[in-house]
Amino acid sequence: MRFAQHVAVEAAGATHTGLVRTSNEDHFLISRIGRYFETVSTSLPAEDLPARADDATYSLIVADGMGGHAAGEVASRLAIRELIRLGLELPDWINRIDDRTRDAAASRSQGRIEKLNAMVIAGGEANPELRGMGCTMTLARNLGRVLQISHVGDSRAYLLRTGELHRLTRDHTYVQMLVDNGLMSKEEAETSTSKHILVNAVGGSNEEVQVDVERVPLANGDRVLLCSDGLTDCVDDDTIRTLLADAPTAADACQALTARALEAGGRDNITVIVAIYTWHDGD
Repeated sequence: MRFAQHVAVEAAGATHTGLVRTSNEDHFLISRIGRYFETVSTSLPAEDLPARADDATYSLIVADGMGGHAAGEVASRLAIRELIRLGLELPDWINRIDDRTRDAAASRSQGRIEKLNAMVIAGGEANPELRGMGCTMTLARNLGRVLQISHVGDSRAYLLRTGELHRLTRDHTYVQMLVDNGLMSKEEAETSTSKHILVNAVGGSNEEVQVDVERVPLANGDRVLLCSDGLTDCVDDDTIRTLLADAPTAADACQALTARALEAGGRDNITVIVAIYTWHDGD
């Protein structure tokens, strides 16, 4: 009998104020949460049970604050902190995502972010200096060999698989809404001065939040990127694909992506997380 961690994850993150802003309203978190088995004492033969077996899920979060310097930084920090607190009340890593559990896992994620939305709004109402604060939130977690993406706003998640880059999230912006309804072309959207107007965020003034939850079966060697719009405003998808594919490690990828955004002007805060998922045949 073989006991082993099925998915190995190499993850790294970086954040930079950029070259124009005076403060950084972005925050990120990479967390490893696991379950384990450890034999303390037994009468069974040694080959029947492992001395210790670990299984872990990695949670990746990027939040981009809005509402002014202080308010944006507070909102993104509060959102990540409280999301982890809510997650610890009913840990998802107890179960893997499969046909029986996937809908419940998605509902729990959506429910947490809805509670989070109310918390951020309440925090803004309690302090006039923070009124209207809010943030984007893009979260990715692997439960077994399935990646679950939960998303609000215009930060993004990408998947690099066998050299091809796939965007896993849709921007919740006014301009994207126009594109979806055939009222603006993608080319016009790229140069629009309104492309950063959010129609959906955690906090702000809207008591209802739309949470997109998607599931992606992982393939061995997949690379996942989460980033704020400080990267995607300055670096096109083809360049992101090349930098993500060429980097030997997750940390190298973060460094290369951040450097390229700074070379292109660094007009906003830049935050990136890169994770690489691998396993051995037979695990």
